[in-house]
Amino acid sequence: MNIDPKLRNDRLVESLSDLLGKDSVITDIEERRYYSADVYAPGETCAAVVRPKDKAAVAQAVAATTKAGYAIIGRGGGMSYTRGYSPLREDTVMIDVGALNRIVEINERDMYVTVEAGTTWKTIYDALRPKGVRLPMFGTFSGMKATVGGGLSQGALFMGTARYGQAADNVIGLEVVLADGSVVKTGQAAFRNGKPVYRTYGPDFTGLFLHDGGAFGVKTQATFKLIPAPKESGFASFVFPGGILAAAGALADVARSGAAEDAYVFDPVSTDRSLSTPDAVQDMKTLVGVVTGQSSLLKGMIEGTKLVLAGRSFAKEGMFSLHVVCAGRSAAAVEGDLAIVRQIAAKHRGEEIANSIPKAIRGDPFKPLNGVLGPNGDRWAAMNAKVAHSKAAELISATNALFDSYKTKMDQHGISVTRLMIAIDTYSYSFEPVLHWYDSWLPVHKRTPEPGYLAKLKEPKPNPAAAALVEEIRLKVAALFADHGGASNQIGKTYPYLQNLDPTTAKLLKAVKAFADPGGQFNPGVLGLR
Repeated sequence: MNIDPKLRNDRLVESLSDLLGKDSVITDIEERRYYSADVYAPGETCAAVVRPKDKAAVAQAVAATTKAGYAIIGRGGGMSYTRGYSPLREDTVMIDVGALNRIVEINERDMYVTVEAGTTWKTIYDALRPKGVRLPMFGTFSGMKATVGGGLSQGALFMGTARYGQAADNVIGLEVVLADGSVVKTGQAAFRNGKPVYRTYGPDFTGLFLHDGGAFGVKTQATFKLIPAPKESGFASFVFPGGILAAAGALADVARSGAAEDAYVFDPVSTDRSLSTPDAVQDMKTLVGVVTGQSSLLKGMIEGTKLVLAGRSFAKEGMFSLHVVCAGRSAAAVEGDLAIVRQIAAKHRGEEIANSIPKAIRGDPFKPLNGVLGPNGDRWAAMNAKVAHSKAAELISATNALFDSYKTKMDQHGISVTRLMIAIDTYSYSFEPVLHWYDSWLPVHKRTPEPGYLAKLKEPKPNPAAAALVEEIRLKVAALFADHGGASNQIGKTYPYLQNLDPTTAKLLKAVKAFADPGGQFNPGVLGLR
């Protein structure tokens, strides 16, 4: 019997409201549009948004939704820029895990922390800091809003990544709701009488659900290993007259050395952007973070004074800059690591400058997310490829050549490009070009920045021609990355994942999908699965 879609939708909403309570089911059209668009692009407007209050409610919502034949997408902090959670179908229910934000357990004796999937990186950092422990990779640029569930689905990295890898490298167990509402536990906690302290007792089932874009289920809980918070930190920054490849070579060597916790390269435009939005209140928060983040008040005051004296005019025009954070148990250990970094920079003709950028980022690592818009109200869309260090120069040169081929068209439509490069442990190199253009804002742009910041900006007019060219270039870049064997830490619905996968591996992927989600209802289109 054919049922009118509107009636079917009403029945599902009624059923979900009965199960979870009316306050947990959102049907307002503007709210649904907000939830259905990421930082880059809107999707089809979902039929409803569910905001469960606990893990049991997630399982109930998933089971009811899939039984009704709807697609279902888990959504964390909403910071995707690859259509990661944007629906392809109107008959989709979004599961907002934001209310699942409890820290379940901090175990300092066994050195792990268990959190619900809607917990932000900032919440975890703030809870652990007074106890003298930390996550190895402890947060992203967007960590004030980005959640653990979204980060593990999409590939969270940044703070601590040069030494400890990505969030996925540090998680030791998960709880995931499958399509029928059943719950899978991974790691040692899945065993009778087990504690969540060991990941690979038998096959690594945890890894199946990492970087999957929510294709296999909705994450509700995660356990991470802890490390003692470093007692000392040191910072260094360098510019490279030799250009992007000199800076890239230095970054790769720093990564190989294992000397740094953070190591990343900004291009000249990115540096200018980071220094072009003075904010006295935010500057004071950063200064306080620098002062209190040192091993002693005296050292904190010294480092804070250096930051103030360096100001915002330290960078040399037109040069790529490498920024490094070293951290360890003693000042001598940190100085030893910094000496290694300086030797590497000198080898690549780097010139040391004031270390304001890494010091400021670490001083206040989780700033308000005003950066979802550029300083002039422009929008952006990032791409990224992870390759071996030996392949970095080749990839960078090929990507730059692609952008050069589009230069005339990009100039006509006001499209520019910046570049970010990040070291991932000793084993991987991340290259991230970012396209910038002027276009009307999406819901996330209007809700995420602070009101005071947003009030200073003027929303541009719709610019469909520029948006179409950005999409064309993004697809070309994604194909180029694939040709160079590049991986991505935020696949979403942007990168040609499945079609470039080894056939036997693809067969295994589809088999896992068929078991976890036999109806193909979890986030259709993600990973190339439909």
